[in-house]
Amino acid sequence: MSRYFHDCRNSSKYVSKYTIVYRKFLTKCIKIHNNSRENSSHFRLLTIPDSRFPTPDSLFPVPCSLFPKNQNYVLNKVANFYMTYRTHSADNRWQQTLLPMGSTLEQAIHNLDQSTLQIVLLVTAEGTLVGTVTDGDIRRGLLRGLDLQSSVDSVVNRNPIVAPPGLRQETMLQIMQANGIQQLPVVDESRLVVGLYLLDELVSLTQRPNTMVIMAGGKGTRLRPLTENCPKPLLPVAGKPMLEHIIERASSEGFQHFVISIHYLGEMIQEYFSDGSRWQVQIDYLREDSPLGTAGAISLLQDRPKVPFIVTNGDVLTDIRYGEMLDFHIQHRATGTMAVRLHEWQNPFGVVNTKGVDIVGFDEKPVVRTHVNAGIYVLNPSALDQLNPGEHCDMPVLFSHLREHCHRTIVYPIHEAWLDVGREEDFKRAQVALNGKHSAISGQRSADLT
Repeated sequence: MSRYFHDCRNSSKYVSKYTIVYRKFLTKCIKIHNNSRENSSHFRLLTIPDSRFPTPDSLFPVPCSLFPKNQNYVLNKVANFYMTYRTHSADNRWQQTLLPMGSTLEQAIHNLDQSTLQIVLLVTAEGTLVGTVTDGDIRRGLLRGLDLQSSVDSVVNRNPIVAPPGLRQETMLQIMQANGIQQLPVVDESRLVVGLYLLDELVSLTQRPNTMVIMAGGKGTRLRPLTENCPKPLLPVAGKPMLEHIIERASSEGFQHFVISIHYLGEMIQEYFSDGSRWQVQIDYLREDSPLGTAGAISLLQDRPKVPFIVTNGDVLTDIRYGEMLDFHIQHRATGTMAVRLHEWQNPFGVVNTKGVDIVGFDEKPVVRTHVNAGIYVLNPSALDQLNPGEHCDMPVLFSHLREHCHRTIVYPIHEAWLDVGREEDFKRAQVALNGKHSAISGQRSADLT
């Protein structure tokens, strides 16, 4: 091997975090070099001005035999090679999606949180693919009454759409878009899992026209003295206000228009965020002269939304994907959707079941499972018809009004990390989760906030 190749392979200038992808391509170039008997002077570094290559330098040594006449030809060659081997990049997050059959839903949720890829690949001991489990599969299982200790086998899709290694990017996009899937497992001829393609890495981010309303008018009395001179949504968590975490996470999913409802020390919030241009979003404000509750403030919206919109409490930190909840709402043709979280509580006593004075059974320290309101909602514009401008109303009351008027209201079960920062201990837990360990709330690996 020439000194040139040796230097390139060991130079941090050229080898980015996609080292394995780079080296595989370089090996391919070396084979061409050896077969064609070209010397190293017949190779040149190609700077690739193309968004398909997420390497910092985007420099590849390319044989002149591939290069001279048509640079687009070379770009396509490199692109196809990169997409073929992209799943072998240094982080190998897809490997964290692998889970053996017989695991529990709780273990599947842990895998989802660790990989942040929203899919679990169920495999045999040899690593061959048995099926897939997505966020949606788990949510539907929870709605059917399954608990976290239920077997993941009960929700697995045993006939997933898969792809062989080496498909062109255009082909992968066609497969995923035609079948409405976000992930595409890559398996070899023996169904051994060798990678995973992701739709959101193959297409650019789509901006959403939907508004997000953030309720930030509360006094935060349970967090005093921290909130005596600072509104709760501005309290810093891992170096930035809670409200900023929410806005940044939503904007990363394509949400561009935010409306913040303010009351207590609201001028501080308005001064900090201004019109949102610092975050490349648009921010407007609703001023509550008196507290209007978790739903009443949206009656003050000056411009009635034309499409479904999201409402979230300003003190809820979560790894939830707002766009997926919005899509869920639309797919189920609901007027109101409420995010709910499964809450389990174990009775410390043995329960005696009776009928009259007769004992009919016993439950030893039973576990009670309920769905609790997670403080995130999706509403159709027509939901605003149930509100009187300027009148106090909480979200549960609004949902009751919708049901009474025959509007469909549904729940969206969440298993993602979630924390309502209402008390001092919650505030401390948020600091631990986001400062140092970092949760996917800030765009990185998830910590346990439950």
